[in-house]
Parts: sequence; C-alpha cells; structure tokens
Amino acid sequence: MPRVVVIGAGMMGLAAAYEAAGLGHAVTLLEAAPEPGGMAAHFRLGPLSIERYYHFVCKTDAPIFAILEELGIAHKMRWAATSMGHFTRGRLHEWGTPRALLRYPHLTLLEKFRYALLAFACMRRDRWPALEHQTARAWITGWCGAGVYQKMWHRLFALKFHELAENISAAWIWTRIRRVGLSRRNLFQEELGYIEGGSETLVQAMADAIRVRGGTLRLSTPVTRILTENGRVSGVLAGDETIPADAVIATVPTPLIAGLAPDLPASALDAYGSIENIGVACVVLHLDRAVTPHFWVNVDEPDIGIPGIIEFSNLRPVGGHVVFVPFYMPTTHTRWQRPDDALIEESLACLTRINPSVTRANLLDAAVGRLRHAQPVCPPGFASRLPPIQTAIAGLQIADTCFYYPEDRGTAESLRLGRRMAKDVPF
Repeated sequence: MPRVVVIGAGMMGLAAAYEAAGLGHAVTLLEAAPEPGGMAAHFRLGPLSIERYYHFVCKTDAPIFAILEELGIAHKMRWAATSMGHFTRGRLHEWGTPRALLRYPHLTLLEKFRYALLAFACMRRDRWPALEHQTARAWITGWCGAGVYQKMWHRLFALKFHELAENISAAWIWTRIRRVGLSRRNLFQEELGYIEGGSETLVQAMADAIRVRGGTLRLSTPVTRILTENGRVSGVLAGDETIPADAVIATVPTPLIAGLAPDLPASALDAYGSIENIGVACVVLHLDRAVTPHFWVNVDEPDIGIPGIIEFSNLRPVGGHVVFVPFYMPTTHTRWQRPDDALIEESLACLTRINPSVTRANLLDAAVGRLRHAQPVCPPGFASRLPPIQTAIAGLQIADTCFYYPEDRGTAESLRLGRRMAKDVPF
C-alpha cells in the first residue's frame, strides 16, 4: 500500500486524506492544532459550540452535497431564508434585492440601473479569463461608474486589503458576487444553507470516515520539514520523528512552504513567497438579544474600522444570538498587536452604532480568533503566478486555498481540490 502523508487537517487536508484512504492508500493525516477542521473547527463559547470562523453553504456548493451523501449525513443539510443589510450615514438599510436597490437613498436612478446590470451580468457569466487581468476597481467602475464604487465598494476593499485594495483581481470579486447571487429561492429572497450542528458535524464525520478506511489522524503534531531523496519525497519530519512517505500532500498556507520544503527549486520557493496574505482577528460575540434581522451587514462609516458584521444566529439556530466581527489587516499592521479586550470593546461599539438598543449589558460572552494567513491577496494575473500543484519533487503536491482561484476560501472548493489531489497521487 502506498504511504501517503497529508499535512494539515483543515477541510482540504481532510478531503485529501478521506479520498486517499478510499483509494486504498495507507494514509497518515498530521495536524499541528489539537483539533481537526482548521478554519471550520469549533470552540466553546460559554454553553455554545460554535465555528471559530463563520461558514455558510450556497446552492452551487455541489462538493459539499456529494460528501454529505457519501458520509450518510445529507439529512443534516438545512436551508434558511437570509437577508443582507448596509449600514451607512447612521442608518441601516435593507440590501441585496431589487426592492432594496430601488429604495436605497444614496444612489441615483442611473447608478441603481447600472448596479443592477452588474449583478445580472455576474449571474449570467460562467467564465472568468476575460476578467483575470482587470482590477476589481476598474471592472466595477466600468459597469457602475466611479460614484457607485466610492459609495458601495471603496471602503469595503480598503478595510479588507488596506494598501493592497487597489490591486485586487476582478475575477476574484466576480466569483464572490456570483456564488451568493445564485443561492436564491427567487429574485427577492436569498437562501443560504448550514449543516445541523455546524461545521463540526462534517469535520467529525470526515475524521471518523478516515479512520474507518484505515487512515490515521494525529493531532498536535506539527510537521517541521518535508524530506526528499534523489529528487523524490521520502517522508516528513514531525518533531524528532521521521514518518516515511511515498507521497505527501501539503495543505498548509503557502507562506509556510519555504520552511517546510527547502529542497524545492528556488523559483518555486520565490513563487510561494510572493503570495501575500491578510490576517484576521475575528471577534465572536454571544448576546442575549438580536442586533439586526440580517445575516450579514456591510458597514460603510468613516469612523468604524470594520467592513461588516455577520449575525450568524440569523442563519443557524445556535441557542442564542451570535455575531462575528472580522478585523482584516496585514499582521504587520499596528492594530494586529491590540489586545483581545480592545477588539471586543470596539466590536460592541460598532453594534451599538448599528442598533443603539444593544449595549455591553447584552454581552454574555466573547472570544477572539486570530489567523495570520486568513485571506490570500489575488491581484490581476494571479492565476499565472501560482506554481503547479504537483511540484518538481516527485510525489509532493502543495496547495492551499489560493489554488482554487478565482474562487474565494470556502468549504466546497477545499473539498473539491483536496479530493482531486488524492486522485492525482501517482500510484
């Protein structure tokens, strides 16, 4: 049996190990954290078990539906009517439907018409190469005009990508608009999905299936080096232990690759090193009351330093009211050093601005999760910058979430790519 080592037990690594074990390989899945799941892992927030970083399912997420069927848990898929809001100039507006667009007071009639054309074009377009060499700003401005970009998009990009905001690929933002836009019950009602019990339901089912198929899952086991011999992968080093391997699938963030695989050619290491990432400090608030009726609310106020909030309990019933408040920033930003308590207080202040009846007295519990490599930065021409998944070292495949560009980070695409890499193991 070929020995396959998978590094990283996020969704992509779980999918690779699950598929490789199903193909008859001897699989060892290694994870540095004490639990599997990566960004989909749960934690305890008081009495709640909740995702550390919010997840939702769209109707186009076929890889999720396929694996739920295989695992025998398709009956745990749930759908909910959701909505979107836009908070600007001190008021919360409904957003995301034709009616909301017509009622929105801060766009002219012509701007509304052009905005609707952009949304319609995103739904109709199913190919992205023509967008690959445009910036998101140029593409949106071309469709809607500079005024719409300034009013609706400029601050969202600035608060997510900071000094890199003007150089984001149009193909990347198109896929985000299209994926959510196609997840609708009808023109007037968005409909998103969740798995009963949260992402933990899928994570644990996959981990159990890997073991049933003969695979081994080892937690709290960070890999320090991928070993090679005569141009071919030979194993991995985890602490002082050498784990032999005929093939290795690495799913860790690309900025870590240079340290893990120094035997790669210099050109490949340079390519991995050139991929920039934005960090996130994600505040999770458990409240005793709702903030808004919406699942997500974009925030565009000059003195509020977040691009939006996600009221997760308006999608999945969790036994309370849970709001995610993500602070995106480069890890070199001075704000990254702010203590958790300061970010929690800033988050609460934002919620109070959106809904003045929400105060600190409504807070039951809070936590902050931090990821240094949360959001790959995808400039125009990004596809051509990605090195091949199958590396110059025989038997070694490397990919993280940026390798399914132009799709953004998501469970469905991680499942698809992880399974594909397992099928490409050369045995």
